[in-house]
Amino acid sequence: QVQLVESGGGLVQPGGSLRLSCAASGSIFSIKAMGWYRQAPGKQRELVAAITSGGSTNYADSVKGRFTISRDNAKNTVSLQMNSLKPEDTAVYYCNAVAVVTTTRGLNDYWGQGTQVTVSS
Repeated sequence: QVQLVESGGGLVQPGGSLRLSCAASGSIFSIKAMGWYRQAPGKQRELVAAITSGGSTNYADSVKGRFTISRDNAKNTVSLQMNSLKPEDTAVYYCNAVAVVTTTRGLNDYWGQGTQVTVSS
């Protein structure tokens, strides 16, 4: 019903930058919030950053001041600018959308397939 496609992952050296992007498509009535989660090997998936349709943001303490989330409501896209990357930022990053679909008007969580971010020298 809602598909999320991520792009922008890759390999970067410590201190470098990457920008992740995610586009939502499908039977979308509205998107309440979009965000990024990450999961490192052997660890639970954790919230990195989220943004509501009104522009309110929430960041994990570990990324505050380094990552910036932004959203284009008209295009149903969300981006994550990641600066000053550290090896501990290495993980698979997943795009998330909390959306209402046109078919059922139900509110559900939707996930992208994930994109690998590796920070290493």
